[in-house]
Amino acid sequence: MSVPLFNLAPDLSVSRLCLGTMTFGEQNSLSQSFRLLDQSFASGINFFDSAEMYPVPQRPETQGQSEEILGHWIKARNIPRHRVVLATKVSGPSGQMEWIRGGPNCLDSRNISEAIDNSLSRLQTDYIDLYQIHWPDRYVPMFGEFDYDPSRQFNSVSVEEQLDALGRAVAAGKIRYVGLSNETPYGVMKFLETAQRVASYPKIVTVQNSYSLLCRTFNTGMAECCHHERYCYKYWSGCWLIVHWQWEFFLGSTSRLMAVHQMLG
Repeated sequence: MSVPLFNLAPDLSVSRLCLGTMTFGEQNSLSQSFRLLDQSFASGINFFDSAEMYPVPQRPETQGQSEEILGHWIKARNIPRHRVVLATKVSGPSGQMEWIRGGPNCLDSRNISEAIDNSLSRLQTDYIDLYQIHWPDRYVPMFGEFDYDPSRQFNSVSVEEQLDALGRAVAAGKIRYVGLSNETPYGVMKFLETAQRVASYPKIVTVQNSYSLLCRTFNTGMAECCHHERYCYKYWSGCWLIVHWQWEFFLGSTSRLMAVHQMLG
């Protein structure tokens, strides 16, 4: 059974299943990673997701290897670049990964530009199809947290500066489209509203958040944003990401399992 495709953007067709690579270089060896990539590509999957901080658990000795393995596989298999859709992410501020630009400390223009160039080098490609902010440059509850604590807010880089840096990368041909990850409804709408004010700012086309039997936060505010603003929601569970436009897929009366079968044809 071949995984069906759909238009993520007017000129970007992706498979409804996306293979995440966050274990490549840690839990998965090079040969195991190649086998997973081979089997996925043979099944019709053309969409592959990575991040500059991968693999996990994150360590300075392995940082960036997931992107490197993905880029190596494309070259080794002599796959034409237009046949694969590459997504990767820039790390948000963190005090735990000092080996990535000193923290990273923030998502200012310099950090975004440097991260893009480094990912291009590791992926051995001239452009990235979908470039995502891995998590916000501000305090938000995430990775298992649910309650918002305003006292934890810190000075953050403006959305304008982040979109300006991403827009210049789009204009330079380094990235094609922009997405968010681990974001809130407020953050999504802030990025969308800001992009509308300046022609050179790219519009957000995807949001990649967690969604599973135990994590249903999408079903409230984010579902409304997705429905009205018509951006794509990528949800991750394990190493698989499932891509869908329609909020009804999550909220309809059809069982989740039957919905997945219907989505995959």
